[in-house]
Amino acid sequence: MRENLDTQAQLYWRANIQTVLGCLVVWFLVSFGAGILFADALNGIMLGGFPLGFWFAQQGSIVIFLLLIVFYAWRMNRLDRQFNVDEI
Repeated sequence: MRENLDTQAQLYWRANIQTVLGCLVVWFLVSFGAGILFADALNGIMLGGFPLGFWFAQQGSIVIFLLLIVFYAWRMNRLDRQFNVDEI
């Protein structure tokens, strides 16, 4: 019985870490990638009258970060229910 709980805890932790790492990759690509590294290439595309690289640096990154928070909360609630560690 104890081994099964340890295995479930390891699987839960692995899924949690994968979720966090995935969010961090998206965060890096949006903040550093789109805002700095690829800004020159993205500036050739216009969005709302502004170059896309500028838009990502000023507005897009904030929108993506908020979406990441919503996604993380949704995903962790789903994982909690899947591994039967939810509070409800």
